[in-house]
Amino acid sequence: MKAIKRTLLSAAGLLLLFLFFPTWTPSIAGENSITRFEKVKINGADHQIMIRGMDRNNPVLLFVHGGPGASEIPYVRKYQKEWEKEYTIVHYDQRGTGKSYHFGEDYSDLTTDVLVDDLLSLTDYVAEELGQSKVLLAGHSFGTYIGIKAAAKAPEKFHAYIGIGQVSDTVESELDGLNYAILQAQAEGNAKDADRLEGMRESIETGGVYVPRNLIRKYGGASRLINDNKDYYTGFLTSTEYNGLDVLRYLFGIKETQDQLLKEEAEYPLPSLVKQLQLPVYFVMGQYDYMTSAKAAEHYFDELQAPKKEFVLFEDSAHFPQFEEKERFLNWLNETVSALGANK
Repeated sequence: MKAIKRTLLSAAGLLLLFLFFPTWTPSIAGENSITRFEKVKINGADHQIMIRGMDRNNPVLLFVHGGPGASEIPYVRKYQKEWEKEYTIVHYDQRGTGKSYHFGEDYSDLTTDVLVDDLLSLTDYVAEELGQSKVLLAGHSFGTYIGIKAAAKAPEKFHAYIGIGQVSDTVESELDGLNYAILQAQAEGNAKDADRLEGMRESIETGGVYVPRNLIRKYGGASRLINDNKDYYTGFLTSTEYNGLDVLRYLFGIKETQDQLLKEEAEYPLPSLVKQLQLPVYFVMGQYDYMTSAKAAEHYFDELQAPKKEFVLFEDSAHFPQFEEKERFLNWLNETVSALGANK
């Protein structure tokens, strides 16, 4: 009985440690480096931000994560070490997401307009803290829905807008994903998957229903050169930025906010909301992306008006070209920022 008691006490101690250990982001060597990991009150709500870079005078690259509710803070350092030499990288957990989720708070009225206003206020905070007049804005996946609306609302705050895995017309994108997954399932002899997907066609055509992400992922339409699910699991278990309680916040945030935000995305397609931008625009897509279809994104790109725009296709990637081909992405980014004069 004593041995069992000791085992139970040890297990309880480990669980408490996992839930509540202090979180931080590792420092970067250098006299002018910056590593900040803190909560900042934005528009009345505490937001977790992570700022990392070898030289705080480098251009600021502000990332808007997707999901909705899918913070990239738990694992993103794995991919951005080289970026930190050239840029000051800013990540944040959006309102109701991850470390920015607060137990007991009501998120039933959360909309993308609220998230856009949060992003613009955060941009002002970051620019002032780092002494820069503008930042580079990069959205990923659902983060592009927020990011492009923010760029349309306040283009003067940004050097450029970069949409990675750009959201477009939801129905068109989902039908692309549906057709792709059916063809792949048939090619691999998985009739059960193909039949299940075909049975969803009418619901997808009328909007509001998404192709099951596990099937998009199964057939290579989410990632091809990385394992994005494994990145999350590993990050949740081993990163210094998230503890067990933060993982619970992450899961609760998705449960409480994701459906309503996805419903808004489906009811108000981006091409009908943002038809023109007053700043340079770049859509960066993976050729095999069927989470947010590259083909649908290109249709939106063709219609979008901007003083300068470029559609960049990464031939070996799916939904995460910035991670799947991180060296090529950094090279492209450096060339683009240099051409914009944003690195001066």
